[in-house]
Amino acid sequence: MDTGSHLLFGTTLAGLSLVDPTVSSHPDLLYAVLAATLLGSHAPDFDSVMRLKGGSAYLRNHRGLTHSLPAPLVWAPLIGLPIAWLFGVLEWSWIVILWAFIAVCFHITLDLFNAYGVQCLRPVTRRWLHLDVLCLFDPYLFAMHAVAVALWIADASPNPARMFLLVYALTLIYMLWRLLVSRSVIRSLCRAYQVSPVQITLTPTLFGTKWQFVIDTGDAFIKGNLNSKVVHEEAILHKRSSERLAAAAEATIDVDGVQAFHYLAACIHVDVKEHADGYLVTWSDVRFWHKKHTPFTAAVRLDRNLNVIHERVGWNKKMWEPPFV
Repeated sequence: MDTGSHLLFGTTLAGLSLVDPTVSSHPDLLYAVLAATLLGSHAPDFDSVMRLKGGSAYLRNHRGLTHSLPAPLVWAPLIGLPIAWLFGVLEWSWIVILWAFIAVCFHITLDLFNAYGVQCLRPVTRRWLHLDVLCLFDPYLFAMHAVAVALWIADASPNPARMFLLVYALTLIYMLWRLLVSRSVIRSLCRAYQVSPVQITLTPTLFGTKWQFVIDTGDAFIKGNLNSKVVHEEAILHKRSSERLAAAAEATIDVDGVQAFHYLAACIHVDVKEHADGYLVTWSDVRFWHKKHTPFTAAVRLDRNLNVIHERVGWNKKMWEPPFV
């Protein structure tokens, strides 16, 4: 999810730690746990530093090793031990490490529920997994956790431990409910188009009132949305088989940015436009669409001799613009 949400959840996890009498009775330990959950809730996204090496490096590394199966076991002591020492609570270092571990695991779980995907089963598999249930920013989760933090800071809750326990119980129920709704949407689309679930990719919308979908029929992508079990078909994009790709598109396949794009993208469509001085080849992931725009792309400009002039890979949209992945 977005950085602000992860940090907010890190704060509420520290509030949840108050269910442990040891934490609730020792303020220094609570502050140490708060520091650990804040860092742990953001630590997997430290791989964003790869942006400095360019868009291709970022795509290949973001939500990869730092979100993998062994990652929580590495992050937890790496974060927890120094913090326990800094706050003078080394005798309870295992508590600080435990909450750092929980924070990292919760971060990875939230990313798994997103549509972008995460390689959380590395090194077992490098497959990108995504449950397509939550947006990058979920207004309902954010509001609930923000209210709880506000009440905690204002000392307006008679029992913060119970309050945060209720908040996380509702959070898990909400996530499970969203998962069940998404599976119901997939079943509706399977009946409407006579396809299997593996051919359908969902993208949740910000307020959850409707779901965007892409159906891979084999020779085309069907884009649309479903609202209250009513299907609205937006467009059909016909594929080009690899044997029939335009020479300009074929000339970009080994470009670094395109290779990085293919490493992550799932529903790939290519478009070739001819210009007076050459060609513009745009590879797009149809999963992420808004109206007639597919903002996640790898674009390569070629001259008339099919030599690469310029390449760009990544998102071509503002943060506040949909789709929120």
